Amino acid sequence: MTRARFWVVTAATAVGVAVTFSLGAWQFGRAHQKEALAGAIAARRDQAPLLPSALLAPDVAGQLHSPVRLRGTWVAERTVFLDNRQMGARVGFYVATPLRLTGTDRAVLVQRGWAPRNFERREALPPVETPAGEVELTGRIAPPPAKLYQFGSAGSGAIRQNLDLVPFAAETGLRLLPVTVLETGPASQGLLRDWPETGGRGPDTNYGYAAQWWALSALIAILYAWFQFIAPRRRAPQA
Repeated sequence: MTRARFWVVTAATAVGVAVTFSLGAWQFGRAHQKEALAGAIAARRDQAPLLPSALLAPDVAGQLHSPVRLRGTWVAERTVFLDNRQMGARVGFYVATPLRLTGTDRAVLVQRGWAPRNFERREALPPVETPAGEVELTGRIAPPPAKLYQFGSAGSGAIRQNLDLVPFAAETGLRLLPVTVLETGPASQGLLRDWPETGGRGPDTNYGYAAQWWALSALIAILYAWFQFIAPRRRAPQA
């Protein structure tokens, strides 16, 4: 019975150490990814803005984080408010609106900025201005909006938790590009644009999580060694 218990405890310890060590390694890798992303954004920040034609190139994904200047018309009725997004430690919406590019039949989803949420009337939309007619804006080429965990489907209303470009293109009938544009510049139209360069919390947060997981992994191993080997040997002379 004692031997069986020993192997059960050993197996559970091995699993615990492996899981916590792997989680620490994953957080460490995420920190490196965020540092690389911040470096890529910084390296392209001072480039001259690309023309809208750069978005139509087959290798547009290779232009991620490059500045771009666009001209087009807002598809205001297709504005989406992505819920539970933070800016400046406040929770609200990321506001995204398709922009029909002038001179083409294509559109690009523009992440226009952040707006506060009305927590007393959760169905209320923030007062965001969307100019009519042709507009010009500057931003940087970005991946689709980051996804948060959600229960059930993404929904089809103005307020959503996540947004996938392919289903959204089918829903709207727009020929959406496979990338988005993160609008930059000072606050305007009821929107803030203090975008985090890494798309969320900085790499220091991930380094902290990695250290915590690895510390837990070490603690499990130490407790195993103590109770399975050291403590019994310390008790043996007394017995």
